This record gives sequence, structure tokens and C-alpha cells, in this order.
Amino acid sequence: MEKEKNMAVADRAVRTLIAAAVVALWATGAVGGTLALILGVVAAIFLVTSLVGWCPLYTLLGVATRRGGGAGGSAAR
Repeated sequence: MEKEKNMAVADRAVRTLIAAAVVALWATGAVGGTLALILGVVAAIFLVTSLVGWCPLYTLLGVATRRGGGAGGSAAR
């Protein structure tokens, strides 16, 4: 059963860029320890949700950034 996508292209791009920035910060040693672990988990979640185009938190909140998509069809325009 495939989930209906609820993320717009811009939303997905921003999440991917944030994930890439976190990886760059980690790779350069700008962040480390617990902060790096927390940011890494968030970056992984952002990357996965941007790849599939579906955010479970958006579904829980009844939000969608994709036009005509997602829970309740409340798309941001």
C-alpha cells in the first residue's frame, strides 16, 4: 500500500539540502559527539522523507505542502 505524497518539491529540496549541510558539518569536524548524533538522525529522517515524498508528521498534523496531496488536502500555496 503506497502512501499519498504530502511534500512539495521545494519542501523535499530544502530537506535534502539540510541533510547535506549536516553531513558537511560532520565531515569537516564542525560538529561532534552527541550533537553530531542528534543532527545525523534528523538528517537521515529528512533525507528518507524527501526521497519518498511523504512525511508522517505532516500526516499526523493534517498538513501537506504538496498541492492536492496529503491528509485533508490542506496544501500550502
